[in-house]
Amino acid sequence: MKCTGILFATALASIVAGAQDSVKAVSPPTFFRSDLPIDVTLTTNIGSIRGDKGTEPPWRPATLSYKAEDGSLVTIPLQARTRGIWRLKTCEFPPLRLNFKGETTKGTIFHKLDKPKMVSYCRDTDSYEQYILQEYQLYRIYSILTPLSHRVRLLKFTYADSGSGKIRARRYGFIMEEPGALGTRMGGKIREQKGALPGDLDPFQDALFGVFQYFIGNTDFSVAGLHNVELFFKPDGDVSPIAYDFDFAGAVNARYAVPDERLNLVNVRQRRFRGYCTTSDQYEKAFALFNEKKPAIYALYADSVGKLMDAGTVRETLRYFDDFYETINDGRSARGVLEACIARR
Repeated sequence: MKCTGILFATALASIVAGAQDSVKAVSPPTFFRSDLPIDVTLTTNIGSIRGDKGTEPPWRPATLSYKAEDGSLVTIPLQARTRGIWRLKTCEFPPLRLNFKGETTKGTIFHKLDKPKMVSYCRDTDSYEQYILQEYQLYRIYSILTPLSHRVRLLKFTYADSGSGKIRARRYGFIMEEPGALGTRMGGKIREQKGALPGDLDPFQDALFGVFQYFIGNTDFSVAGLHNVELFFKPDGDVSPIAYDFDFAGAVNARYAVPDERLNLVNVRQRRFRGYCTTSDQYEKAFALFNEKKPAIYALYADSVGKLMDAGTVRETLRYFDDFYETINDGRSARGVLEACIARR
């Protein structure tokens, strides 16, 4: 596989040379093996944590509590801190990273989680909660298409303020599999290395990544810039892009989401293919996979999670997906879409 940037080539060479640094693929923590939502209470000083806006916010003490199968209350001490950029500045409650310390999770549903991201509510309204459920569904779809994707688990959070003793909100959120855990599960490593170009990437995973972003109507990413993208390195030198953070996708259609003005798109519902250019046979394989997985994808909107969603939102989303399938199954339309791919520079 030919590398096109000095820094990226150096990183890839070091990973291939250091094969002893690789790990065997393992199963994900049991936490991610179920789609059933869990009721939990997150307790922290919400006033303090909402004020943490810097790039290096402090870790704040917190607890997560839930009822075990035998009815007993399980309380796990942990730490939490703010993360993100746009949501951190805009939302009533910020997105968090949780820190499960030591052996405190042993024997609990959170066992083997370390420092996962938590995607929480932005505003305490039903419409904003729908955005959470919509984004959660997109992660589930991505996992149907490829194991090179973050596992997620839905939770119904009660947000308790330790400062005031009051309940601030009860809203759905979800916890994401950590990059390190994803890499270990797949027998490789997630590396932060900017500069990846088309020739650096596994051709099929590159095509699938681009088609998936087009499918959900997402243009808020950059592979070379590592914006909402992670790179998975295998010891044999294969590199694959992994997408995350979908709240600006057209399939979510959040009222706050706007496309980059340089793209000249009317709104985020207007699709634009922004994947890298690769050979037509790789795109055909990606289209075939989407067609094969269509029943499983649509079924997500009728299962226990789909039933949590507003019926109108579900209909709107499936119509949006219908448009995608019409496009990829019409040869001329599909070729027109792919002409917008980003070529090697």
